[in-house]
Amino acid sequence: MAKKSGGRLVSSAGLVTYYDSEDRRAIQISPQSVMIVAAVIGIATILLNAFF
Repeated sequence: MAKKSGGRLVSSAGLVTYYDSEDRRAIQISPQSVMIVAAVIGIATILLNAFF
Protein backbone atom coordinates (compact mmCIF):
# COMPACT_ATOMS: atom_id res chain seq x y z
CA MET A 1 0.00 0.00 0.00
CA ALA A 2 1.12 3.51 -0.68
CA LYS A 3 1.73 5.79 2.27
CA LYS A 4 -0.08 9.10 2.46
CA SER A 5 2.24 12.08 2.49
CA GLY A 6 1.85 14.86 5.01
CA GLY A 7 0.02 12.83 7.64
CA ARG A 8 -3.30 14.64 7.09
CA LEU A 9 -6.52 13.04 6.02
CA VAL A 10 -7.81 14.00 2.64
CA SER A 11 -11.01 15.99 2.97
CA SER A 12 -13.83 14.73 0.81
CA ALA A 13 -17.58 15.05 0.38
CA GLY A 14 -17.58 18.63 1.64
CA LEU A 15 -15.88 17.80 4.93
CA VAL A 16 -13.26 20.33 5.89
CA THR A 17 -10.80 20.25 8.76
CA TYR A 18 -10.85 23.48 10.73
CA TYR A 19 -8.02 24.58 12.94
CA ASP A 20 -8.41 26.78 16.00
CA SER A 21 -6.41 29.94 15.65
CA GLU A 22 -5.73 32.35 18.43
CA ASP A 23 -5.99 35.77 16.86
CA ARG A 24 -5.47 38.55 19.37
CA ARG A 25 -7.34 41.04 17.19
CA ALA A 26 -10.48 38.88 17.02
CA ILE A 27 -13.49 39.58 19.20
CA GLN A 28 -13.71 37.06 22.03
CA ILE A 29 -17.26 36.12 23.10
CA SER A 30 -17.88 33.50 25.76
CA PRO A 31 -20.44 30.74 25.08
CA GLN A 32 -22.43 31.84 28.15
CA SER A 33 -22.84 35.33 26.66
CA VAL A 34 -24.15 33.90 23.41
CA MET A 35 -26.68 31.73 25.26
CA ILE A 36 -27.87 34.65 27.41
CA VAL A 37 -28.33 36.94 24.40
CA ALA A 38 -30.20 34.19 22.54
CA ALA A 39 -32.49 33.61 25.54
CA VAL A 40 -33.22 37.35 25.89
CA ILE A 41 -34.05 37.64 22.18
CA GLY A 42 -36.27 34.56 22.38
CA ILE A 43 -38.18 35.84 25.41
CA ALA A 44 -38.55 39.29 23.85
CA THR A 45 -39.93 37.71 20.67
CA ILE A 46 -42.46 35.65 22.62
CA LEU A 47 -43.57 38.68 24.67
CA LEU A 48 -43.90 40.94 21.64
CA ASN A 49 -45.88 38.26 19.81
CA ALA A 50 -48.21 37.87 22.80
CA PHE A 51 -48.86 41.60 23.21
CA PHE A 52 -49.11 42.67 19.55
